[in-house]
Amino acid sequence: MLLSLAILMSFQLIGLFLVTICSLPVPAPVMGMLLLIIGLLVYPPLLERTRQSANVFLSHLALFFVPAGVGLIEHAERIQGEALAIFLALLISTVLGMIVTALTIRWTKRWLESSGEKTK
Repeated sequence: MLLSLAILMSFQLIGLFLVTICSLPVPAPVMGMLLLIIGLLVYPPLLERTRQSANVFLSHLALFFVPAGVGLIEHAERIQGEALAIFLALLISTVLGMIVTALTIRWTKRWLESSGEKTK
C-alpha cells in the first residue's frame, strides 16, 4: 500500500513541479492526473501497482468534497451576486463537455472499426 501511495503522490508532485516551472495555466492536480493517465497507457502494469491506494481514495471520495462545500458556504454572498455568470459558465461548459465527449466516442469507434476491432 505504501508503494502504491508513493507512486500516486509522485505523479502529483511531478505535476506540481511542471506547472510551477513552466508556469502552466493548469492546476497541479490536473497535470498530475494527466501524467498518471499517460503513465498507465505507456506502462499498463502500473494499474495493479496503484490499484490499492486508488481504491482507498475512491471509497472516501465524498470527504474530498467537504472543503468545496465549506468554500461555497463561506462565499455565499459573492456567489449570489454572480449567479447568472456562474450559471451560464456551468451550462456552456457542460454542453461543450458533452459535445467533446460525443465526438471523442465517435472518433474512437471509427478508429477501432478501421483497425479491425469490434465494438458493442
